[in-house]
Amino acid sequence: MSFVLQPWQLLFAILSGWIHHRQQQIIEFQNDQIQSLLKQMGKKRISLTDDQRRILAVKGKALGRNTLRELTTIVTPDTILRWHRELVAKKWDHSEKRKSVGRPRIRQLIVDLILRFAQENPSWGYDRIQGALANVGYHISDTTVGNVLKQHGIEPAPDRQRQTTWTTFLKAHWDVLAAIDFTTIEVWTKVGLVTYYLLFVIELKTRRVHLAGCTPHPDEPWMTQIARNLTDYEGFLLGKRYLLMDRDTKFSLAFRHILKREGVEPLLLPPRSPNLNAFIERFMRSLKSEALSRMIFFGENSLRRAVSSFLEHYHGERNHQGLENKRIQPADEVGQIAGKIECQERLGGLLKYQRKAA
Repeated sequence: MSFVLQPWQLLFAILSGWIHHRQQQIIEFQNDQIQSLLKQMGKKRISLTDDQRRILAVKGKALGRNTLRELTTIVTPDTILRWHRELVAKKWDHSEKRKSVGRPRIRQLIVDLILRFAQENPSWGYDRIQGALANVGYHISDTTVGNVLKQHGIEPAPDRQRQTTWTTFLKAHWDVLAAIDFTTIEVWTKVGLVTYYLLFVIELKTRRVHLAGCTPHPDEPWMTQIARNLTDYEGFLLGKRYLLMDRDTKFSLAFRHILKREGVEPLLLPPRSPNLNAFIERFMRSLKSEALSRMIFFGENSLRRAVSSFLEHYHGERNHQGLENKRIQPADEVGQIAGKIECQERLGGLLKYQRKAA
């Protein structure tokens, strides 16, 4: 299980599965183009400017040597990484502290603001960033803005604005996004210890959670029925347009087809990326650490009762940091001053909360 991230803090540069697939096609096309160009040039050396080297060094370091070797590049991975090391060495070269002549260096605060404005506003060009800096009291030329961005490997606005980050996607569709995932728990039955699969769905904006199903056999017929239940006229996904899910084979083509038919687009996350489904991962970690992992279950009914009790506590009695430390469904007495404070318990005292007595 991974830690929870606020929507504006998600550091994901990877789009959902359907966008990811499109990007992969583009990468393959670009690789073929580069291979054709290299064959045509033969042994002729390609000359790059310092700005071009900076951009390749910054982006190449983020990918790493192994990934670069899988791509077709105009220079070797080791060359790109050497450029990066030279940039690092230049950063720690304190020769600029020696007295020199010429134009004074730009203040680091202004550099940070230029980079921040460019990253937060992909469509802004040099002039727009220059104007925004003037609004907060810093007057510099658009040429200086361009030089700072080039030195840090950031492309001009036309290139930046074509990129859609995961954070931007979440913010743009926050009201219509949900996520789905499985967790498992061991249950004692007449035939011994059996693994039960719990399927949960979370509404990202409100953090409301729904137990979609509980079974030891999550086969395709069971999953397709779950899809129908979630999308019927009273289903939990009513009004939702996107459903985040990992690449678990239980989310079969038939399951996804029913969702699409009812207007819910399945978004397959890239492999090994649990942080992209952080909200539901965080919920299931709380479910297990606060309740399920501290109990022994005998039969499916005992498991269902425990989950139901936890969900009541989760929605109505538990404060959530991601919701400004408020409850999802607060009771009427929340915030009242008058009355005696009493402690209520669930699951034999595993879950506790304080409330005003009626």
